[in-house]
Amino acid sequence: MHITRYTDYSLRVLIYLSINQHRLSTINEIAQSYDISKNHLMKIVQQLNLKGYIKATRGKHGGVRINHQPSEINIGELVRQFEDKSKLVECFGSGNECVITPSCQLKQVFFKAQESFFKTLDEYTLADLLGGNNPKDLSHLLAIESA
Repeated sequence: MHITRYTDYSLRVLIYLSINQHRLSTINEIAQSYDISKNHLMKIVQQLNLKGYIKATRGKHGGVRINHQPSEINIGELVRQFEDKSKLVECFGSGNECVITPSCQLKQVFFKAQESFFKTLDEYTLADLLGGNNPKDLSHLLAIESA
């Protein structure tokens, strides 16, 4: 399975905001912590806001914050929302031109593998990604000051 950079960055934003729940965060702060493009993050933050994962506040003192408890955000559900399931193999998509599709079993094998992948992700929440017993390690790595 391949997770797109978009989904990867979405998870990273949510991890950052979960660690930094004590105040609003800016897109610039998140981009600097991960050394990733601010412009790319703006699109991701907008989508996370539209989907209700985060709450964005505009203005001079604005920023973003997580909109749910990390234990309420299921990783499998989030990845399903951000990944295009039709991209695994050509025959999953609407533009399928593979000549062996009518008798090929590959689609069923990959579908089953993909479902197993998502079932595994369904076992985890965002809280599981926050460093277990030592979330301060993530705070330190992301240069987030403690509250």
